[in-house]
Amino acid sequence: MLTEPSPLTMRLSLPLTLLLLGAWAIPGGSEDRAPLTATAPQLDDEEKYSAHMPAHLRCDACRAVAYQMWQHLAKAEAKLHTPDSGGRRWELSESVYIDVLDKSCSQSWQGYGVREVNQVKRLTGPGLSKGPEPSISVMITGGPWPTRLSMTCLHYLGEFGEDQIYEAHQQGQGALEALLCGGLKGACSEEAPVTRTEL
Repeated sequence: MLTEPSPLTMRLSLPLTLLLLGAWAIPGGSEDRAPLTATAPQLDDEEKYSAHMPAHLRCDACRAVAYQMWQHLAKAEAKLHTPDSGGRRWELSESVYIDVLDKSCSQSWQGYGVREVNQVKRLTGPGLSKGPEPSISVMITGGPWPTRLSMTCLHYLGEFGEDQIYEAHQQGQGALEALLCGGLKGACSEEAPVTRTEL
């Protein structure tokens, strides 16, 4: 017995049908190109189940945290600029930047995940693109990554404190990333220990 498709099925199938028809309608379409393929990164047990950020992804995580802190602080400062402020730069009060930094750590972190580029797993998301992007890739988001990023962010707040982080922010995005991720023991230093330090 045949049943009539539901309106939802019809709505979903129409764009798919148009996409498929469009691929065949392009002159020299799929016959001239090699098919694009991508596979999801194969995560090891630490990447799947550990509560902490895996050591090989800590530099990327630190850079993501620095970017998000900088973005949140910059947005809060932009709200202080009014048309009559004459371009003056206003500083956030201590209570405001403490609140903004706490919110930057407690955000959803949903735009971040892991993908494999040239057989190397990398954390990807806003503020992390460096170098040429692959033409096609699969990114694994959700799962433990948002919690790990939030914990990493809170770790840096505890290690450096809101005052020092805001001072670095005022010197620019590079200065903030250098504070959090650089230095001899920083997550992005060449000699960063690859021990299982709990973040």
